[in-house]
Amino acid sequence: MKTFKKILKYGVLSLLVLIIALLVYVSVGFGKLDFKDDFDVKEDFLAFYPENYEQARENFRSLSASLSERYNNVTYCPLWIASEVDDDLTIDFCYIPAQSDSLNLLILVSGVHGVEGYVGHAVQQMFAEHYLSDELLQNTGVLLLHAMNPYGFKYTRRVTENNVDMNRNSPSTPDLYETQNEGYSQVYDLINPQKKVRTRSLENRFFFLKAMNEIRKASLPVLRQAVLQGQYTYPEGLYFGGKAPEPQIEVLEPHITQIFKPYNRIMILDLHTGYGERGKLHLFPNPMEEQEKEMLEYMFEGFSIDWGDTDDFYTVTGDFVGFVGALNPDTEFYPMVFEYGTLNSQTTMGSLKSIHIMILENQGHQHGYASARDSLRVKADLLEMYFPASENWRNYVIQQTRDVLDVVLPRFTAANAD
Repeated sequence: MKTFKKILKYGVLSLLVLIIALLVYVSVGFGKLDFKDDFDVKEDFLAFYPENYEQARENFRSLSASLSERYNNVTYCPLWIASEVDDDLTIDFCYIPAQSDSLNLLILVSGVHGVEGYVGHAVQQMFAEHYLSDELLQNTGVLLLHAMNPYGFKYTRRVTENNVDMNRNSPSTPDLYETQNEGYSQVYDLINPQKKVRTRSLENRFFFLKAMNEIRKASLPVLRQAVLQGQYTYPEGLYFGGKAPEPQIEVLEPHITQIFKPYNRIMILDLHTGYGERGKLHLFPNPMEEQEKEMLEYMFEGFSIDWGDTDDFYTVTGDFVGFVGALNPDTEFYPMVFEYGTLNSQTTMGSLKSIHIMILENQGHQHGYASARDSLRVKADLLEMYFPASENWRNYVIQQTRDVLDVVLPRFTAANAD
């Protein structure tokens, strides 16, 4: 009997040690943002990346001035955005009309999610240097929309000053703001804690286990869809789509509506970062009608399209490209989101890590931080999530963008040639 008790005692102790070791492993692994990027990069594109919003805006204005000298009838316009905290926030756009036949319009959009504006800016700068040419502009106009969410870009937030996600706020239908996301309320307590952020609390150290319990109740795709789709009920919550169009939408709409008029076909490339496999350029449209889907698949033939109706991805309401398409319902329209992956969020660990960073950032903004260290940690993680410091990553995503544009742009501009 003594021997049995002794074996049982050591067995229990061994199990406890194993559980503690597992918890420590999960805690440490979940808390790290460490990637050994070794992508095969053939060219240096780092000069296209800005240090901050102010530098990005100045670069864009300089680019617009040089384009005005090279081409006829170029329109550059800064659109000031009303703010209670900053009187110098602008969306800047540059429109270079087709110089001969107004057949196609290509739109490149950056910074719909403010902090993602760094990479979006770099892609626009690269496009202007490598693709904007006399040949392209013969039958194709180009519209560059820069820093769609200047507040978020400048102050390292994904959302606007009103805590609104602009990619859930753009109304393609009049009833957008009445949309009900039934799944969101079921996970509200998990993703919207009502207290100051303490990054080292047990709750945050073991967020992974808490979230896994939610996955047990449903599944990761169901949880992801409930969180990321967008919601219109909780103004202080994550992924809030607002109650009405944000000022950016209202001030921009008449300009782009006027620009669209001469064109038969429009392609919009909306530039985002954060979701998907680390370093991979995902082509990520929302689901659409079968005929439109076939047209888009032809245009991007040779590249994998991650349709939003698959298990690995999610759909959103109030997306900006959908709003643009609704402004021109009779136009041949090619909408595509370029999504540059950062944290391997196609995996369970990466997906939950991404959501956790978003939770902490919004929680800190709404309820404050327990210490300055907590604030710095969360803001640094958010920036890393959307604008990785890795030079190898930065070069690689631009290289992939060029691979896509090299193929897609000639197809788009040649489609009307006959």
